[in-house]
Order: sequence, then C-alpha cells, then structure tokens
Amino acid sequence: MTQVGAPKHDPIPIGEIAKPPFARTPDPATLFARRTERFRTLAEGHDLRPYLQFLASLSDAQHRVQHGLPAIEPPTAETCARAREFAMPPLDRVRFTPDTDFDATFERLLPLADCIDMPPFARRALDRVHAADSAGRAQMTKSVLTDAVPAEALAEHVFVAAIAQVHFARLAAQLDAGRLVPVGDGACPACGGPPVASLVVGWHGAHGTRFCQCTLCATLWNYVRIKCTLCGSTKGISYQEIEAGPGAVKAETCDTCRGYVKILHQHVDPSLDAVADDVASLALDLLVRENGYRRGAVNPFLLGY
Repeated sequence: MTQVGAPKHDPIPIGEIAKPPFARTPDPATLFARRTERFRTLAEGHDLRPYLQFLASLSDAQHRVQHGLPAIEPPTAETCARAREFAMPPLDRVRFTPDTDFDATFERLLPLADCIDMPPFARRALDRVHAADSAGRAQMTKSVLTDAVPAEALAEHVFVAAIAQVHFARLAAQLDAGRLVPVGDGACPACGGPPVASLVVGWHGAHGTRFCQCTLCATLWNYVRIKCTLCGSTKGISYQEIEAGPGAVKAETCDTCRGYVKILHQHVDPSLDAVADDVASLALDLLVRENGYRRGAVNPFLLGY
C-alpha cells in the first residue's frame, strides 16, 4: 500500500538563491498550451487517465478560444494606483461582474467544449451551462470567483471556471508586475485569489526561490520557503510525499492551521504545471488528509476534494 513519507524539511540551496522579482504575470498565449501538453503527458498510464485527457482537451479549448478574441480592457491607471496604495489587488475578483469581454470568452469557449469527449453526466452539465440565462451565468461566475461552488453543481462550474481562468489570465497579463505589492498571506497580488500550489523555480536569477501560483489568473508571487502559504506561520512546517515517488511534488503541511498546499520542485522537473500536477497527484491529497490536514489550495478541476 502506498504510504506518505515521514514529515521532513526541504533543504534550501542558500548559495544559489538570488534576489527574485516579487511577482510575475502570466503569458496567456503559452500558459494553456503548455498545460495541455502536461495533462496529456500525465494521462499516460495514470489511474485518472480519462479525466486527465478531458482536462487536456479543456485546456486546449482555453488556449484556442483566445484566437480572435478582442483586446481586453485592462484596469485603469487610477485603479492600479489605488490598489497599490492600499495593498489591494487591482483585479477585484470578489466584486467582479461579467462584462462584454467576459461574455465574449463565455460564448466562444462553450462551442469548443462541445467538441470534447466527455461522459454523459459532464455533457448534461455543459448543456445546463448553455441553457443558463445571463443571471444564471452571473451567479455561476460569482460562485467560482468566491470559491463558493454548491456541491450539487460541481460539474457545470468546471466549465465556468475554465472561462474565468482565461479571462483573468488575460487581464493579469495587462498588469505591470513591478507595481504589484503583497496583499496578505495566501492571496494573489493581482486578483486576490488563493494559490493552487507553490513552485520552487529554476529561473536564471531566481534559482531555488519559491513562488505561489494563483488558481484563477496564474500570476506568480514570491513567497519565502518553510512558511505556510495559508496562515504565514513558520512553526510546525513539514513536507510529506508519496514513498518511492520522484520527489518533485510534496505536500507542505502546517501544524498551526492544520492546512496544506502542495509544493512543486520545478527546478528539478521544469515540465511541472501547478494546475495539472495538482490534479495528477490526487493520491497525495487523500493520504495527507488521513493525517488530519485539510486542503488549503483551490483548484477548479478538483472541486469536491
């Protein structure tokens, strides 16, 4: 039976650490294409193969939907300046209401999703998204953006979350990463969203440093290692992993808040993707939860877990 390895601390290559930037905004033109390939690679021989293949196709739809979309309207300079002054995210996901840019993405992605091979229950969920009126779509969008998806409607919200990811990644790409500031532990400096995971990167000039990745807009923000990404505690931090695994994906557990978020060692395996590898390492979630820790990360493709 698969076991979780004994909790331990990750070594930090002090001599390799440079001064990293605080934030890095996404490149939507490559983000979803790379994720598509990662899902496809992970699906090979995996117990979750059908689902990972479905997500590969959905990620491909997220990539292709951007072709032909009108240029997105970024937040105003005044909005960005005010957000910086008061340490708030310039993209307010909580107060967001669908606009013409969002509606265009919504209308274009659904036909692409229609072409994806999926089980009957997922097809019925997609049909319900198609059938929703503007008020229903707005409510589903709000549920996704506030992490308040009703348990009885998880499947349809997967499609709405995919739409929201594209829209907010395009918005975040318009921001000046150098003007973003910390807005609180476990919160994206661009939109305020929670992390899907954190990455120890291998970038030139930032090798060995850790970045959290936003589950919504995919913005990365620098966060010191051996510190809980949920509550900010530096006490009782441990790392658990599947025994005999490659060691590139671990669960960073916190004894203060009893939560955990996965940490991916991208400097060891550059192909790791925060969203895709989080889904593919579901077995780690199940085992860590048996030890009394709650999942603190949010992944729209793991709704219900």
